[in-house]
Amino acid sequence: MATDYDEVRSDVKESQDRSLEALQSANAPNAQSVVRELDESDALDEAVTPGGEFVSEELIVQVIPQAEDEFTCYSCFLVRHRSQLAREKDGPSYCIECEG
Repeated sequence: MATDYDEVRSDVKESQDRSLEALQSANAPNAQSVVRELDESDALDEAVTPGGEFVSEELIVQVIPQAEDEFTCYSCFLVRHRSQLAREKDGPSYCIECEG
């Protein structure tokens, strides 16, 4: 008798059917419920600050221009006092901490 090697074996077919049934019966969330949960959590995250307080107003920040005795470090990009200047080479200035 000839054997058809392309045919699925009965024991493999049974295990595939059982695993498919187990997956279908599992209480897995569907894509719509996952998207809905993510949208809800994003909406809550927008209004919460790191301290856990709710902020419903726009924050106003006053920008102070760099003073004459200050420089911006070319490495760490922090504004520092001239007393912390370690090296100034063709324009870029470096602070003591970055040069150290």
